[in-house]
Amino acid sequence: MDEHSNEHYKVDYDLILAGGGLANSLIAWRLRSERPELRILVLEQGKRLGGNHTWSFHDSDLDPAQLRWIAPLVTHRWPRYDVVFPDLARTLAGGYASIAALDLAHVVEPALGATLRTGVWIDDVTPTSVRLADGETLRARAVIDGRGMRTSSHLALGYQTFLGQELRLDAAHGLSAPVIMDASVPQQGGYRFVYLLPFGPDRVLVEDTHYVDSAAWEPERLRANIAAYVAARGWRVRDMLREEQGSLPIVLAGDFDGFWDELQGQPSVGLRAGLFHPTTGYSLPHAVRLAERIAALPELSAPTLFAAIRAQARHAWDEQRFFRMLNRMLFLAGSPDHRWRVMQRFYGLPAPLIARFYAGCPTLGDKVRLLTGKPPVPVMEAFDAVRKTHPYQIRTAE
Repeated sequence: MDEHSNEHYKVDYDLILAGGGLANSLIAWRLRSERPELRILVLEQGKRLGGNHTWSFHDSDLDPAQLRWIAPLVTHRWPRYDVVFPDLARTLAGGYASIAALDLAHVVEPALGATLRTGVWIDDVTPTSVRLADGETLRARAVIDGRGMRTSSHLALGYQTFLGQELRLDAAHGLSAPVIMDASVPQQGGYRFVYLLPFGPDRVLVEDTHYVDSAAWEPERLRANIAAYVAARGWRVRDMLREEQGSLPIVLAGDFDGFWDELQGQPSVGLRAGLFHPTTGYSLPHAVRLAERIAALPELSAPTLFAAIRAQARHAWDEQRFFRMLNRMLFLAGSPDHRWRVMQRFYGLPAPLIARFYAGCPTLGDKVRLLTGKPPVPVMEAFDAVRKTHPYQIRTAE
């Protein structure tokens, strides 16, 4: 028996997924469907998969086959969405959908069965082992770390901080489509907008969102903002069904190789691997593509997984260079209270361009269109922001 076979029999599992967030949940679900012979284990600290989050995406972010296989997870789907700015209100056609963590858990947890352990605290992770807080050590041919964003001096970041409340109202809210940005609200020192997802005639998620320079934020201020917005719309709240909050990284510049070298061969996914849209923070399309790639790998050793995930992240990083430049213009040029002007101009552009932007695949013509015309930020400040391509030219990650 060769060394590889000996190692195979020493391990407890073929694959352990540390953390039950979106990316690891999709990987596990895909593997259980496509390769049920694999011995996998998902470890989640909380009571259920997915935590307390809502993930949204545009239909144009995914191909038809991908839309079909994630369809059982979708909480609600709409054929269009609205945006509102001080000088622009617009409805854009195109499918938009959301997945609530509870619905993800209701579908994925039964499929995983005994391969899922919840309420488990992880003390340490290596490429081939997980040590739990109670001292138990689990071994696998590979471990994927999906426990959220990690700090790194190799990235310069802005932040999208948000707090959302899912509300049941006393009467119908009157919304026929999501409002993915209502930036007609006071800006409060950054690009602020309210995000609305109508899940039923009297049920709506109201999220107060800010593009700001620091990950620090004040939940009570955001709760007060939501209360004021709801009152201004004339809505009366019967119940608050749940509350979610978070801070998503917005990448301004970075050293990809330095960021990945820090992982020292540890396969990682989601925010931890930098797999998200650099401007919007949307991560579901990246998670779907990665789940498909991992399920198709002929073998799932730690080195193979690390190389495959890094290659996918490298491709995304190279494709996102233009977005990082736009992020620097948004965060580094002009007054923070005037960042909405950049987004208002963007949403005045042709709908197919906007769809390609969200999907992360703008054409050369799209890029020219985005950069020409009357600039919404001071020209010299924009030039200065564009040239700051290294993290040390901006700031270290907070």
